[in-house]
Amino acid sequence: MAGSKLVLEGRISIISFISGLGVIIIPLLVKFGSHIDWIFDYLTDVNGKIAIAAYITVVNGFLLLIYKGPLYKVAVRACFLGFAFGCGLILSLADTAWTHFGWYMCSLSLFHYSEYLVTAIINPRSLSLDSFLLNHSVEYTIAAVSSWIEFTVEKLFIPEIKQMNWLCLVGLVMVLCGDSLRKAAMLTAGSNFNHIVQNEKAQSHVLVTTGVYALFRHPSYVGWFYWSIGTQIMLCNPICILGYTIASWRFFRERIEEEEISLIHFFGEEYIEYKKKVFTGLPFISGIRVNS
Repeated sequence: MAGSKLVLEGRISIISFISGLGVIIIPLLVKFGSHIDWIFDYLTDVNGKIAIAAYITVVNGFLLLIYKGPLYKVAVRACFLGFAFGCGLILSLADTAWTHFGWYMCSLSLFHYSEYLVTAIINPRSLSLDSFLLNHSVEYTIAAVSSWIEFTVEKLFIPEIKQMNWLCLVGLVMVLCGDSLRKAAMLTAGSNFNHIVQNEKAQSHVLVTTGVYALFRHPSYVGWFYWSIGTQIMLCNPICILGYTIASWRFFRERIEEEEISLIHFFGEEYIEYKKKVFTGLPFISGIRVNS
């Protein structure tokens, strides 16, 4: 049953993501076919934006026709993330001052889509719409919107701090490494990984101490922590860099303490010994205190 869920919903998400990503066809046509009259007339400037809107409307209608109920909900979310990734690519490759915002769009959409896809691969029993993490929390949504507002306001009124520079590249490297570490942690943990802290030990639950877990006790949190801060460094958002650092640090400190209570309950001395040998991976976070 879980295997069929992986095949069906995973396949739907891939098809839908690629369908949304197909939006890049329009600017590619303009770039390489602008010498053709109809392409120049209908796909440049305002007409190009209308064509993009029409494309995503048609794709959404197509998904609505072929998928029903929960499957449509998976498809439309994956399609939206593919569309956002495609728009990010367009901005990244265009001759524009918004290049690093394009990088941000790509990294944000890929992060959320890959959370769902990797969950479908490693733990299909826990797969749900929440696996996209699009509705992670009210605080997460506020943080994302705040970063968009800060970037736009500073771009309009202090454009000099939004110029492409080495800091943007540092942020990009942090984003790529952070997300790669998180996905490596998910794949290494396999069916032991869950987006929700577990209070009851499953029969198949084992303590994973190999791979990236030999480097950090909580590599998925380490990856997410540096990914989130990296997005703001990439955008040159000074206020959100500070805000994201403080908010992420506080969130993961509480989350790790909560999770380690369960892990000590599940694995006892085995986890305590592991805890002594391997640090959390996050600065100034040692996890739950254990009396010797």
